[in-house]
Amino acid sequence: MTKRILHVVTNVDRYLGTDHPTGLWLSELTHAWDVFEAAGYQQTLVSPEGGKVPLEPRSLKWPALDASAKRWLNDPAKMSLLENTPCPEDLNAADFDAVFYTGGHAVMYDFPDHVGLQQLASGIWGHGGVVSSVCHGYCGLLNIPDSEGGLVVSGRSLTGFSWTEEVLAGVAKKVPYNCEQEMKDRGADYQKTWLPFASNVVTDGRLVTGQNPGSASATARAVLAVI
Repeated sequence: MTKRILHVVTNVDRYLGTDHPTGLWLSELTHAWDVFEAAGYQQTLVSPEGGKVPLEPRSLKWPALDASAKRWLNDPAKMSLLENTPCPEDLNAADFDAVFYTGGHAVMYDFPDHVGLQQLASGIWGHGGVVSSVCHGYCGLLNIPDSEGGLVVSGRSLTGFSWTEEVLAGVAKKVPYNCEQEMKDRGADYQKTWLPFASNVVTDGRLVTGQNPGSASATARAVLAVI
């Protein structure tokens, strides 16, 4: 086993057509990273275009800025990983046991239709690896093809940031689409916890998804269980 995890992060720093900032929700990366690191996995970041990864400002404030996120912010080596990420064309799907799509509203723009990301994820899925996401990261799962000409998500159970949570977060009018509905339109069995923002993980074979930022650690543990 290669024991390697690929984390997908965003390059987008604004809601499209506005000056409203967004970016990676930091704790969704750090919580998962901590779990994989403790299990001895090597970890790599990739972004759609390569280069710098912006951080969602709201993720850098209490209560989102927890001990895990603070450790990352105070670690120059970790922060340097976000300054110059590789792009999909720099990597080989065969080198990874799992792909983990992180979130933040930014990913709604650059994850779903990026062919390079789709090829990486499809390759990982095709060789028996795990495809996973947390929160808005599931936007990256929308259009991943499988080997039979369909979509990986079609007919499978999954979760991700719900439309109810978008409304409660006060950003429903800013986002470009309703990913919950988009998943249902693709034939996915979308599931959510009855309590918004509570941790929730759905595992369907080698597809592992977490609903919201508070689900990142549990999602990573579920990925390890499948591997």
